[in-house]
Amino acid sequence: MAHKIDHFPARHLVINEETYLYFGGTAYLGLQSDINFQNLFISNIKKYGTNYGASRTSNVQINIYEKAEAHLASIVGSEACTTLSSGYLAGQLIAKHFNTNNYACFYAPNTHSALFSAKTSCRENYSVLNSAVRYALKKDAKTTPVVFLDSIDFSGINYPNFSALEELPLDQVIVVADDSHGIGIVGYKGGGVFHQLKQLNPKELVVSCSLGKGYGIQSGGIFGTKERLLQLTETDFFGGASPATPAAMATLMQAEIIYEKKRAKLQDSINLFKKNIKDLYNFSWMKGHPAFSFSDENLTSYLANNKIIVTHFNYPSEDASVMSRIVLSAAHNQADIILLTATINRFYE
Repeated sequence: MAHKIDHFPARHLVINEETYLYFGGTAYLGLQSDINFQNLFISNIKKYGTNYGASRTSNVQINIYEKAEAHLASIVGSEACTTLSSGYLAGQLIAKHFNTNNYACFYAPNTHSALFSAKTSCRENYSVLNSAVRYALKKDAKTTPVVFLDSIDFSGINYPNFSALEELPLDQVIVVADDSHGIGIVGYKGGGVFHQLKQLNPKELVVSCSLGKGYGIQSGGIFGTKERLLQLTETDFFGGASPATPAAMATLMQAEIIYEKKRAKLQDSINLFKKNIKDLYNFSWMKGHPAFSFSDENLTSYLANNKIIVTHFNYPSEDASVMSRIVLSAAHNQADIILLTATINRFYE
């Protein structure tokens, strides 16, 4: 059931004049409703305006983009970074770039549609993917395989270990990972999975992401080599698109202390949740990540009857399966987590 609201869903939702605790969405650090983060963003809007309606390649260029991209690259550990107005647009730029005769594109299970350049489907499992990639290499050595995947796909098959990915002939494969649910949250200082994937020694690594989930700004990022990023930014696709707002880029650079405190608080909430849940095996979860997926739709109804709303809808379309997920946020306090776990424990008694 869809709930129509007229306010940002932080800790609480107000539905039909009744207040519910909210454990859904992807605002993992609770930044969108944080007063300090808001004030910082507002101050940057006053300096840079609400929007930058021009191309990044125009004859007048605001230097905050290059500064913010260098800042992000240093956090992630990549040679270079570029940003766009959304994570979906970032993924599309990469997908279209590799959709040529020089590359053979393969999609790991559960890969997000942001990385699809045309109507396609994911491989059934990594065993099938592995066989397909090796066959392609044997059949045509001149064409480079490109494997697309979601770093955090909520099944646990990729992050945190990437053991199935390691079985591929990665030294001959370009790996493209969508790290939208990881960057800002997991990894050293919220750097996401780039460093971890780089240690697997693929032929080349490109990472795209939304910066909205972990960093609380409307923007997307791409990380990789300077050469690859230059190829991407010299396209009509990049030059023809309006960029993210410069105020968002400035806020990202200036909010590092806020991000650090929020990540620490989020990890405390994750630990508290795991400590107080009696039957954690009922959930699919990943180390250090605040999402806990489940399959029993009755739990969703039970929580709603107890004034708790969680993520529960068909994603990414009505034809897809139902996604049921409890999402903790740095906006929650200890009392929220304890109430949530107590309610879940009663359901499973």
